[in-house]
Amino acid sequence: HLGLSQEELMERGVKIGADVPYCILRGTALAEGIGEKLTALLPMPDCRILIAKPGISVSTRTVYENLHADKIEEHPDVDGMCRALEERDLKGLAALMENGNVLERVTIPMYPVIEKIKEFLKAQGALSALMSGSGPTVFGIFDDPAAARRAYLRLKKQNLAKQIFLTEPYNRRIV
Repeated sequence: HLGLSQEELMERGVKIGADVPYCILRGTALAEGIGEKLTALLPMPDCRILIAKPGISVSTRTVYENLHADKIEEHPDVDGMCRALEERDLKGLAALMENGNVLERVTIPMYPVIEKIKEFLKAQGALSALMSGSGPTVFGIFDDPAAARRAYLRLKKQNLAKQIFLTEPYNRRIV
């Protein structure tokens, strides 16, 4: 209740952290730059998202210092993902996400548990599983709520993740 516009809040928020403007915008968005340049997108199709954070910490600085962006040949198909959102095609979106995080090339070799969590989620029925940001958190997208719930319960019995959450996309915007 500061009397600031959403844009003014986002400008101030980026000074706190690169993810803050996204939290202010809310909903599905394309993030560019360091995450502060946001374009609102159509909402995610109905799905469940299982989030798993192993009991490790990852240095974002170390990941970026070891990323050789000039040597990356395969880049995420951002335009294709935006089209899949427009078409409400969850399976198409999930398929395009498979190679969506170039930071995995650096983080997973340092922390193999991330790949183990991804493989576990896919084996439990996730359409796609991907590391979030520079890691170590992994998320899996499920089109079947029952499969997502089973995966959540099974993952809790494993020793792969310390924190586990089952949620769904937040698609409501506050203007």
